[in-house]
Amino acid sequence: MIQTLRRLFLTLLFLSISTPNLLAADAENKGDEPVIDVMGTVADHDYLKVPQFINGGKIYLPRFLYWENAEGESRLDFYWNTKSAIASGAFIDQDHVLTPADGGVIKMDFSITSHLVYFWAGMGLALFITIMMAGRYKRGIGKDVEPKGALQNIFEVLFIFIRDDVARANIDDNKSDKYVPYLFTMFMGIAFMNLFGLLPWAATATADLTVTATLAIITFVITQFSGTKDYWGHIFWFPGVPTWVRAILTPVEILGMFTKPFALAIRLFANMLSGKIMIIAILGLIFIFSDLFGSVAGIGVSVFSVTLTVVLYALKVFVALLQAYIFTLLSAVFIGMAAEDHHHDEENYRAEHAA
Repeated sequence: MIQTLRRLFLTLLFLSISTPNLLAADAENKGDEPVIDVMGTVADHDYLKVPQFINGGKIYLPRFLYWENAEGESRLDFYWNTKSAIASGAFIDQDHVLTPADGGVIKMDFSITSHLVYFWAGMGLALFITIMMAGRYKRGIGKDVEPKGALQNIFEVLFIFIRDDVARANIDDNKSDKYVPYLFTMFMGIAFMNLFGLLPWAATATADLTVTATLAIITFVITQFSGTKDYWGHIFWFPGVPTWVRAILTPVEILGMFTKPFALAIRLFANMLSGKIMIIAILGLIFIFSDLFGSVAGIGVSVFSVTLTVVLYALKVFVALLQAYIFTLLSAVFIGMAAEDHHHDEENYRAEHAA
């Protein structure tokens, strides 16, 4: 155990002092840029961050731009990367933002970004593992005989957990199983995206509000399409309550329809972004102390920074899985509330006594 922690400590120390492209400003801009750009590090980029010895630490991504020039002509252009777009003469780099050179405007930017790549990677890996495991079960491995290998055993434990303790526990038994594929996909995809963010040069896709909002909107759409007559009745026409009370409750319920996915998106986004910022800020102390007091001070504070980062990394692994679980659980709760067939006990009571 001690040897494992020592190796992890040394690995993080090496990564922290060998990735200036992540934490420190470029040497040529040292006078104008801060020693550590936290928000710039966690922001979405038009490139993937890689080790410094690979293409200078950046692999630029393709750009798809739907824009309108100064003459009012709209066009859709493709460039292999930002540099090629600037080299074409149609665009310029204005404060690190791609802008039409003739004063036009970019209407829609369909470019591939770092967060989008890791979103695809997380969902793609979840899909790949699920298809691979499904092939095993079709061959009888895990069905006719016990599961083989650590991967299939972990997969089965997670799948049964989502099916029994998340889907069936919160959605009617006769409806729950049809939502299991969606809930399991959400759990696995979000978990992978969260864990990817722990890699030294990777980005945390779930630290992007557009990603979490997209996932929350999908849950919102599924929830509304799953709504029963009773669900919509309790939103627009509360049975058994006076009309003047309905006038108060209906707007509240309509607002609640939208606050639920909003809470889903913000919760996941805020938790993953704050964790990423915390790790970068703590490791950034090395560069700050080195810049202010010299390299000796930077090396001295690295003992504290890297030790604390090791602890935070262990906590982040737990948080990554916990946040994936919470998002999936709340999605199941919202869907279950909409798909439930309500029993109007109050109305039944009145009908029985009237008879």
